Amino acid sequence: PVAGVPMVQHHIEACAKVPGMKEILLMGFYQPHEALSRFLVSAQQEFKIPIRYLQEYAALGTGGGIYHFRDQILSGGAEAFFVLNADVCSEFPLQEMLEFWQQHGNAQSFVILGTTANRTQALNYGCIVANTDTQEVQHYVEKPSTFVSEIINCGIYLFTPAIFQHIGEVFQRNQQELVLEESSNGWQRAEVIRLEQDVFTALAGSGKLYVYKTDGFWSQIKSAGSAIYASRLYLNQYSKSHPERLARNKPGGPIIRGNVYIHPTASIDSTAVLGPNVSIGEGVTVGAGVRVRESIVLHGASLHDHTCVLNTIVGWDSTIGRWARVEGTPSDPNPNDPYAKIDSETLFRDGRLTPSITILGCSVTIPAEVVILNSIVLPHKELSRSYKNQIIL
Repeated sequence: PVAGVPMVQHHIEACAKVPGMKEILLMGFYQPHEALSRFLVSAQQEFKIPIRYLQEYAALGTGGGIYHFRDQILSGGAEAFFVLNADVCSEFPLQEMLEFWQQHGNAQSFVILGTTANRTQALNYGCIVANTDTQEVQHYVEKPSTFVSEIINCGIYLFTPAIFQHIGEVFQRNQQELVLEESSNGWQRAEVIRLEQDVFTALAGSGKLYVYKTDGFWSQIKSAGSAIYASRLYLNQYSKSHPERLARNKPGGPIIRGNVYIHPTASIDSTAVLGPNVSIGEGVTVGAGVRVRESIVLHGASLHDHTCVLNTIVGWDSTIGRWARVEGTPSDPNPNDPYAKIDSETLFRDGRLTPSITILGCSVTIPAEVVILNSIVLPHKELSRSYKNQIIL
């Protein structure tokens, strides 16, 4: 959950708001399980739209997956369809993209959502060079080695059925290359298609690809630290989109500072201080004098009296003992640069663990009066002392 609801629910909500949206398909390589099925049933009821999960038989890449399920996508006679990567957080300006496409495009053209990054960070993303008047994409490079453009690909697209012809050409080409190689048993590899490198690079400059630039918030969620940052962006948006999800200061309730989400089933002492940017999950217990800031506390966790939790993700069913302090280092973008994005930091630098968000896996027990700093604790651990800058296996 990010900002109190499952990460993909933000995507589903945005899609369900688009007029004329007929169906939502989730695609992935994961085994469907009970929790996912339950979520899909409740989301269908809440958003009044059919939602299905399609499982790939192998990880097929960003283009291979939609090509494999093209019949399912086209079965309703869709005029156009959105493709959203699940590991991004955004305002999802889908309606605006649709209107932009209706003004600029036709049945043969497609739209990429773009945003501005700073020059150094742009190298970590797909970079788009576009005509400033028409917004037509003239050049596309995925993760270039030198500076190309500060407009980056947000991983949110508007396609028409014509896209399958372009993906099909890549598939045919892959197959021919495999026939030439013969030595590899690569029937499977021809199916692995990357939208960005294989399709967009070829489409750029052909008059068929446009970019819609957004000034709204956008971030990747590639690491635990970026989940806390994404949670902050969504909580901030709730004041307009879902004010009912934000906790308020009321008599007998905890002290709320800034944007905080509290699940209705959580039990929180009136002397606890929460916020800013805190999300408290289902059935969580928070004791007297507890301080939580910039953190996500997942369902069933228990924070005993006078604990302090800062810049941390507390896994489900974990327990933090009295007077313990659990703290991480935020990995926020530079606040003085409006175009800065969150860095996907490597876990290690110069052989040492990079200071980052502290993560407690599920069912971790932290004893009373210890300090856990910048550490990652794997599930089902019972700690007996303090730790700093460590991965506790």
